[in-house]
Amino acid sequence: MSFADLGLSDELLRAVGDTGYTEPTPIQASAIPSVLMMRDIIGIAQTGTGKTASFVLPMIDILAHGRSRARMPRSLILEPTRELAAQVAENFEIYGKYHKLSMALLIGGVQMGDQVKALEKGVDVLIATPGRLMDLFGRGKILLTGCSMLVIDEADRMLDMGFIPDIEEICTKLPAQRQTLLFSATMPAPIKKLADRFLSNPKTIEVARPASTNINITQWVVPVKGSAFEKRRSLRTLLRQDDVRTAIIFCNRKTTVRELNKSLKQHGFASGEIHGDMDQPARLAELDRFKKGDVNILVASDVAARGLDIKGVSHVVNFDAPWHPDDYVHRIGRTGRGGATGVSYTLMGPDDQENVENIEKLTGQAIPRLDALPDAPEAEEDARPARRTRERPERAERPERTERAERPAPAPAERRERPARPDRTPPAPRLADTAEPRHQRPPRRDPVQDGPDDGGWNGPIPDFLGVALTS
Repeated sequence: MSFADLGLSDELLRAVGDTGYTEPTPIQASAIPSVLMMRDIIGIAQTGTGKTASFVLPMIDILAHGRSRARMPRSLILEPTRELAAQVAENFEIYGKYHKLSMALLIGGVQMGDQVKALEKGVDVLIATPGRLMDLFGRGKILLTGCSMLVIDEADRMLDMGFIPDIEEICTKLPAQRQTLLFSATMPAPIKKLADRFLSNPKTIEVARPASTNINITQWVVPVKGSAFEKRRSLRTLLRQDDVRTAIIFCNRKTTVRELNKSLKQHGFASGEIHGDMDQPARLAELDRFKKGDVNILVASDVAARGLDIKGVSHVVNFDAPWHPDDYVHRIGRTGRGGATGVSYTLMGPDDQENVENIEKLTGQAIPRLDALPDAPEAEEDARPARRTRERPERAERPERTERAERPAPAPAERRERPARPDRTPPAPRLADTAEPRHQRPPRRDPVQDGPDDGGWNGPIPDFLGVALTS
């Protein structure tokens, strides 16, 4: 089957031919005719099977007829991350280059002014993350009443990131009569509940068992004896193999991403990093360097695990086994895309053993263990380098010392007698020294009770009440 058999327009077939694709993937062959018939779709397919083109191609033909109005997009595509939204926008530019369709990208991390200007001109396709879309909707910058088509991409990732309440609110703002397309690699119960509520008589297209991995990817688990140092050592051994051309290394924590990228650079690898703490321009710049080949190793968190279509990735390494088993399917799906083959390694330390067991339960297959790592092309000493010590020149032998004659011990110096100090006059006695002791003083006399004293008052004593008293 070719793309011409799917009912696409000549302009669209020309654009697809320019990309080099000749045959549609199973999800594309099953979904595109149903989307062109304006049916609601639930598409379940493993990552890397071409889900993005399965809704982008028919949307371009559907939106080719009609006109956009200011602040009222005609279609809406929701993506969980900025990278996925930017990638879908890139696909629209590639496949829609022979159509006059306008597009706007609403993502966080960039200025809002340019996005508002694009909405005011009117757009046919609006690609957005739920957070930025709700922000602009709350500011009154966008109206969703004219949106006739809704696409929810990577729905299971939306669930993991907590976007399901936002999606439910967005669906209530859209017209009741619309076409809804839902695509996901897995179908957990909350996503099934969302589909039953907001999709009308959908057609379910399942080209692979939920949570299954690509058969073109050779999977290995590499047991490691514990420490992060041993993990980094095993990783460098894997990366030094001849067949490792480009690789994406996934870590669970952003701090691990930064530390591992720094370590790889110190060992001479051309590596870059991408994680959630980086702003959007920095993320896109790192992805562009990786696509161009400026770096052949990309250390990433799970922001790069979903939907990124980077051609030629030969290996995927899970430096940490993912906490959520579903993320394993998406991580290793960055290789083996478009019918190509790929290899994935998962380093399993003591803390990763339970996560690996959960992955095997989800996928229903046991991942083989790689007991002995392949020999690296270059021997590597991973122990910490010993401290450099300068070699001291040998000293010339000193001549033997001749015995010296014993010298008599010096006689102790006679102690000089100090001259006697001249007599000093004794200091004047202090007042406290001349005063009589308290116990030697005569007791006080009361002139009233003890009678007059020399110099005492013996006259009449006036009372304050006016009565004169006499002694």
